[in-house]
Amino acid sequence: MINTVYLTRNGLLEPLGQSQVMSYLRGLSKNYRIKLITYEKPEDLENSDLLALTRADCILHGIDWCPKSFRHSPKIFAPAWNMLEMFYLVYSAVKAGDAQIIHARSYLPAAVAWAVNRLTGTPFIFDMRALFPEELITAGRLHRNSIVYKVLIRIEKLCMRDAAIVVSLTDAAVGYLLKQYPTELEVKRIAVIPTCADLKRFKPLKKMPTKLVYGCVGTVLSGWFLLDWLAIFFNLISKENLEAKFEVVTRDDVEKVRAALDVDGKLGARLSIFSCTSEKVHQALQKQSTSVMFFTAGISKLGSAPTRLGEALGSGMPVVANEGVGDVADIIRKYNVGVIVKDKTGATMSQAINQLEVLRLDPDLRLRCRRAAEEVFSLEAGTEAYRSLYARILGTK
Repeated sequence: MINTVYLTRNGLLEPLGQSQVMSYLRGLSKNYRIKLITYEKPEDLENSDLLALTRADCILHGIDWCPKSFRHSPKIFAPAWNMLEMFYLVYSAVKAGDAQIIHARSYLPAAVAWAVNRLTGTPFIFDMRALFPEELITAGRLHRNSIVYKVLIRIEKLCMRDAAIVVSLTDAAVGYLLKQYPTELEVKRIAVIPTCADLKRFKPLKKMPTKLVYGCVGTVLSGWFLLDWLAIFFNLISKENLEAKFEVVTRDDVEKVRAALDVDGKLGARLSIFSCTSEKVHQALQKQSTSVMFFTAGISKLGSAPTRLGEALGSGMPVVANEGVGDVADIIRKYNVGVIVKDKTGATMSQAINQLEVLRLDPDLRLRCRRAAEEVFSLEAGTEAYRSLYARILGTK
């Protein structure tokens, strides 16, 4: 079997690590021997039960998992140290014959893969996972004239030039990248593979939920989620429908989220904010009737494909979202599976709520949501797409 190193700064013990890393690797492990290097949050590593279950899952699929502790501080030196450690691990794997391909998820792992490629010639995949430098600008975590931003852009350019394959989550980002890097990129070297959902788990219940539950899943304190939009939307619905309930399933600080969404306390017990393990997220979604997601728009989000979109559609529920986030609006319009909100004014939000109520009367809505998920976000299709890329790089296809 061909040996592969998969490198990511995300933790396998996090919900995202399970849905967007391990889900693919289970399938790829049938054809490739995988060494998986992840960076876990210290609090997750302390969860001995979850750690044991995850390790057993890796062993079952023949995946050599190497979890390392993610360092948050000091601010500049911690990422640098993580990268040095990544480099040592990947370079050692290559020299030991354990890597014919390096699959780098996001920018800093890609920088490490590029450095190893320069030294050894080992081909690597730059799996972008959105336009990271622009996202940091939008979130207010970087300035465009900062040294860190310029370093990230340099990494982006080098990886665009030298990666065997560049993977984008969206078609929207491809056009932008081709304009930014006309000499570094060739169209045949860019593959679009959106975030995928395990549609065997994220599926509609046989009976529709009897109560209207408006939900939101994932982080909302990231800096690129429009929490004020969500607050306006929830509060308007609460006034129009006294029976409606609201849920935010997140690992974020509960008190901070509640303070932002329920400023005057009128939502009260109607608003539930809680976290759950990745194995139970689908159960939470299946009890909701509408999924709401508002993200900052612009260049930074052209490359974003929210995992929660595929999971919500797979669960058979409509989606309320805004323009300018990857291919989200195009998908919703193409399949008629939700409502697009243009701004946060009360009039616009009320119009969106009315459109949603009309859409909800459509007896084919759940089937359309499911079909959209199967055609766009299928885990099997995503896994096969990665398998095809590996084969193309190795010249076996």
